[in-house]
Amino acid sequence: MFSIENTQYSSMSSKMVEVDFKRVPALDKCFNIFDLIGRSKKHLGISDISNALGYHRSTVFNIVYTLTDLGILEQDSNGMFHFGVKLYALGKIAANGSELISIVHPHLENISQQTKFSAFLGIRSGLKAIIIDKVDSNSDIKVSSEIGMKIPLLAGAGGKVLLSQLTNSEVDRILSENKLRKFTPFSCTDKKAYKELIKKAREENFAFDDEEYIEGIRALSVPLNLNKRNLQAAIWTVGLKSQITDDMVMPLKQLLQEKAREIETRLQ
Repeated sequence: MFSIENTQYSSMSSKMVEVDFKRVPALDKCFNIFDLIGRSKKHLGISDISNALGYHRSTVFNIVYTLTDLGILEQDSNGMFHFGVKLYALGKIAANGSELISIVHPHLENISQQTKFSAFLGIRSGLKAIIIDKVDSNSDIKVSSEIGMKIPLLAGAGGKVLLSQLTNSEVDRILSENKLRKFTPFSCTDKKAYKELIKKAREENFAFDDEEYIEGIRALSVPLNLNKRNLQAAIWTVGLKSQITDDMVMPLKQLLQEKAREIETRLQ
């Protein structure tokens, strides 16, 4: 959940401590499965993994489907497994020097400096939008959230532009299998109308959230068209409704779209 904060400063200290521990065999198996999938040139099935590593099929089955349920692995239409978008997101969070984050971050800083609002970079992982980078506003009162936070995909401006990067059939499937939640009195819960909002976001390369996800908060988002089939990304900025006035929407839209074009050019 986004939070409204007063600027605070804190410090933490830590030290390394030697401890005795009992190694968890399941984690060893899990990372061996990661290594196998990472080295494979094709998607792998349960039997492929079991035979290659010499693990009992039921053990592989339980580990792989647990990882799939967590979004770390994904299953293709043939029942084979590969790394999921969530694992990609976690890797990007850990690797601050990654290309996507390193290129986008200065633009988030610029957006925040120009607008005085917090700016975010997020990607889609299943039915969630995951924040993988951010720059907080330096204002005393700001809307913020933590890197790694998961936001419902069917909510807000970021979700609309992430969905706009999917095909119509993919959008239809997601809407048919999931209920639209009424987060606030302003949330759209009509699937036909929501699909039109996604279509509009695709046509305009822009989406606006006017208190649809959290009351009193407005958000503006644009997609990052990275030409990667399994990666949908977006940038957005968030502020209080009293801060993002109606006359500011168009200039903010233009700024975000300008930054998106610059980012896309760098990533080509």
